[in-house]
Amino acid sequence: MPKVPMSGLILLCAMPALAGCAGGPPIVTMSGAGCAALLPSEWRSGVIAAPLPEGITVGDWVAFADAQTGKLDEANGRTRDAIGIVERCEARDRDAVKRARRGWLGRLVD
Repeated sequence: MPKVPMSGLILLCAMPALAGCAGGPPIVTMSGAGCAALLPSEWRSGVIAAPLPEGITVGDWVAFADAQTGKLDEANGRTRDAIGIVERCEARDRDAVKRARRGWLGRLVD
């Protein structure tokens, strides 16, 4: 009976099983998927304006203008925060897709 190297046969038998482990499902992404869910739900109602002054004195109107400026600062802060949250979410998704597309050997190294 001819002698055959046993290590080659073991590797040949294991190859179909390894192909099943190395493959994975296709990566499907949607642009902006799930990023809007990270924003606080109370932001949907917006920022309520400062109440109009009841008095007719200059001090009442100055206090109103100061309060209204504070509300504007709050609204602008929410806008900056929302843009930052969505940008970080999209960057996280891009990184995840990039890591997933490295191949199975590249994912084993991490």
